[in-house]
Amino acid sequence: MPTDRSTLPSDAIAHHWGAGPTPGYDALAARFRPVFARIRAGSVEREIERRLPVEEIEWLRRAGFTALRVPHWSDANGVTLPELFALLVELSEADSNLTQALRAHFGFVEHALAKPPARRDVWLNRLAEGQIVGAAWSETGDAKQANFSTVLSQGENGWRLNGTKFYTTGSLYANWIHVGASDAQGAPVSVTIDRKARGVEVLDDWDGMGQRLTASGTSRFIDVPVDENEIVADGPPFAYSEAFYQLVHLATLAGIGRALASDVAAALATRKRGYSHAAAPLPANDPQLLEIAGRLRANAYSAGAIVRLAAVALERAAAFSGETTDDALLAVTQAELEIWQAQTVVSQLVLDATTDAFDALGASATLRSAGLDRYWRNARTITSHNPRVYKDRIVGDFAVNGKLPPGQWRIGQV
Repeated sequence: MPTDRSTLPSDAIAHHWGAGPTPGYDALAARFRPVFARIRAGSVEREIERRLPVEEIEWLRRAGFTALRVPHWSDANGVTLPELFALLVELSEADSNLTQALRAHFGFVEHALAKPPARRDVWLNRLAEGQIVGAAWSETGDAKQANFSTVLSQGENGWRLNGTKFYTTGSLYANWIHVGASDAQGAPVSVTIDRKARGVEVLDDWDGMGQRLTASGTSRFIDVPVDENEIVADGPPFAYSEAFYQLVHLATLAGIGRALASDVAAALATRKRGYSHAAAPLPANDPQLLEIAGRLRANAYSAGAIVRLAAVALERAAAFSGETTDDALLAVTQAELEIWQAQTVVSQLVLDATTDAFDALGASATLRSAGLDRYWRNARTITSHNPRVYKDRIVGDFAVNGKLPPGQWRIGQV
């Protein structure tokens, strides 16, 4: 066996984050990596200018990325969930804004796969054409946990939707919007409406400190016409939805960790300035700084490995899609537990890395033109969406008392 590693392609190894989830993953990913590279090349400029990634999402749509899970017309299935989440990590490495902007869309694809056959075919055709779906569920202010303030009602002119939503992530980029509402009796329902329908207004008013380009602001619905076929009674959009949506966040964090680790390593490799009391004249040879760079890479690798394993659990749950058996419920519950256990760990790995990076690079890394602050801002914002503070308690309650996760959750006033 050769022992001289000096001839190995170090650049290829530097971009290696472990084996893909399936033997065919690298061939699949190769279709999208040129698009990811183009997206990453403009990520800092977009962030500084606050330029919404409309063009970049179009690149992904044209490449077929938004239809990854849609079964191909050759009767073969679309990509597996482990493959999808590995690709989402790679997209997040390019720009985490785009992953979050498409989070609702990928969730809706799972929802469409679980629909009754007639509506399933309608939606799979639309999704295969590259149509994108956003979401509008959360409400702010005095909205209640028990029901939505957004109301679906029926009158002489058919079904109409009225209300205001916030955190309507990705809807500005979408062709359709999946909306949570209450019917006339106060029972929760969901509807899917045309993004361009009369009475729909989607605002670019998201002013969060992170994930600034996700279009996660306000959507208003004023007497919006609703197709009766698109009204669905209350219940999770698909059985493993809670676990799915949370794992998208974790994949996004893992991608942020990778991008940060690569940026810090590249900066240290070329930096000529150093402190007089440093351990070596050049930062690239300073063992203390190398330790930080190594820790960032290890954190990113670990986050990605956790996401990869959790996606396997999600795939097992998805295999029972549409079933109501005990085995199906068990698979969903197991997936939720795995992902809840992963949430606080992945979050901390990436948050720690986004802070420690500045110890390796010094004050110049805080310049706005460097764009490194976006990694902390984005990671901190993502970890706030579904508060991790509750997840350790939920997992601990299971470990000690055998209490299972609560399933679908809501936010609002009691």
